Amino acid sequence: MRPELPGLMKEIGAEVTRAYPVYGRLLNGPNAAAIRQGVEQALYAFVDRVAEPGKNAALRDELLRKFGRVEAYEGRELDTLQGAYRLGARIALRRAKALGQQYQLSPTLILAFADTLFAYVEELERISREGYAEVQSRAFSEVPARRRRLLHLILAAPPLPQTLTGLCEAAAWHLPTDVTMIALRPSVPEHLEAGLADDVLFDLDVPQPHLLVPGSLTPERLTMLEAALAGSHAVVGLTVPLTQAADSIRWARRVLHLIDEGVVADAPVVRCEDHLVTLWLLSDPALVSHIAAGELAPIDGLSASRRDRLVNTLRVHISTRAPAEQVGKLLGVHAQTVRYRLRSLDSLLGDRLADPDHRFALEASLRALHLLSRDTGA
Repeated sequence: MRPELPGLMKEIGAEVTRAYPVYGRLLNGPNAAAIRQGVEQALYAFVDRVAEPGKNAALRDELLRKFGRVEAYEGRELDTLQGAYRLGARIALRRAKALGQQYQLSPTLILAFADTLFAYVEELERISREGYAEVQSRAFSEVPARRRRLLHLILAAPPLPQTLTGLCEAAAWHLPTDVTMIALRPSVPEHLEAGLADDVLFDLDVPQPHLLVPGSLTPERLTMLEAALAGSHAVVGLTVPLTQAADSIRWARRVLHLIDEGVVADAPVVRCEDHLVTLWLLSDPALVSHIAAGELAPIDGLSASRRDRLVNTLRVHISTRAPAEQVGKLLGVHAQTVRYRLRSLDSLLGDRLADPDHRFALEASLRALHLLSRDTGA
């Protein structure tokens, strides 16, 4: 069964999102990675159980309970999630029947597989029901639960003010015009919640914990955040209109990823606004590399060492617009060497350096590649 799982996951994802568009929206939202991990765990745990009946499935169970919690937070009946589980099982059974015909497996075996599969789905439903009931037992009567639901709705899609007004009143929370999202590293300190201001929304029980601060991160808010973190680290997203909160947390999480890659320097609190150009240039590294390869194609035939020297000189030259003497100081070479390299580049690249579009593409892609090279030590 294992070789079939990657293709099966894609097929289930496509058919479930077609049948239940709400899950298509969630799979493009800030918790997409956690949702995909949960689906993957559910499929692989089934195969693991066949191979090793006693294997621990604690991670799968916790992710499935979170599925149930999300359904409750977003105000859906559990029937939607159960329907998605059962649809996934039918797709898996369809794949099994096709394999049975291909390998001439006995009908008895396929029937046993079907019985086991649908018993497994009932187990998934039961575990998700536990998470759902956990939230429902509070009936959103507690302000913290209502505030978590409010945060889920704000990030799930551009919220309509009239949709949120009643929930804001029940959650004792004033609906702001602008918000600042903050991405946290997992395993947040236990004392964090107690150190937050009363109007800060948060969800710390997810793989990618985050906060919502109404308005901008003022000096007073920053002091509050630093004290609450007490050793943990965070990335502050941009202050945006409420309807763009999902963008703010997406950018903050991207900077957190760039910190892990060594592109952005780590600190207790890192601000997205200090790294906007880096965020933009590295929004699609594969595309950047493709653009750079096209623009620099005329020098591909040179030796690696000469090509690297010319590329480095070109990057400094077009990004600084400085004379040869200053470029030489930045590179640690003589100005005459810089002039020689620039003449070589003019000869090799032709009109590209004079054309505004090509020049811009060269500068952007070379800056991006230089940022990426910090991680590799190149």
